[in-house]
Amino acid sequence: MAAKGNRVRIIGGQWRGRKLEFPSIDGLRPTTDPIRETLFNWLQPYLPQANCLDLYAGSGALGFEAASRGARSVLMVEKDIKAIKALRTNKELIKADNIQLMQRMALDVLNDKRKQTDALFDVVFLDPPFKQGELSECVKRLEESGCLSDDSVIYLECENALNLDFLPKNWTEHRQKKTGQVAYYLYHREAND
Repeated sequence: MAAKGNRVRIIGGQWRGRKLEFPSIDGLRPTTDPIRETLFNWLQPYLPQANCLDLYAGSGALGFEAASRGARSVLMVEKDIKAIKALRTNKELIKADNIQLMQRMALDVLNDKRKQTDALFDVVFLDPPFKQGELSECVKRLEESGCLSDDSVIYLECENALNLDFLPKNWTEHRQKKTGQVAYYLYHREAND
């Protein structure tokens, strides 16, 4: 089970105030409450009835928050077995019927989506472990996957010093902020013609 103190609090919506436990795992750092508050203020116009994809679910902070605030569906992808067990426990605890869980690597899921584009996502959360170099490849595969709706928005959280020159030309920065060592952005994606 989770180590004492490993909890995230849902800060808005129908499960506001609920505390969810998560295990100690190398590289897992939940998005902080102040950053989540800012992010979900940014997402307010996009979230109701949106299909969301959380590619690095970890503690579930972003996915559960989106589900609590009116997302139609949230697909949470996580590779770590301990994390996925905690996500499953939390999903059952709050009876989150609008959440699906998938134990896989994010890049593998995006490869599969190229073959079957039945699900289109309106909001995507990209918050991979820092300093592992996976973000640029993930962005590339996400754009190529065919799983993004025409006017999707993508949240990206990364280390402050990371150069984002690999982002697709059709991703327009909508909002951005930096806090300590963390930079976070909201991009609006325009469909390629």
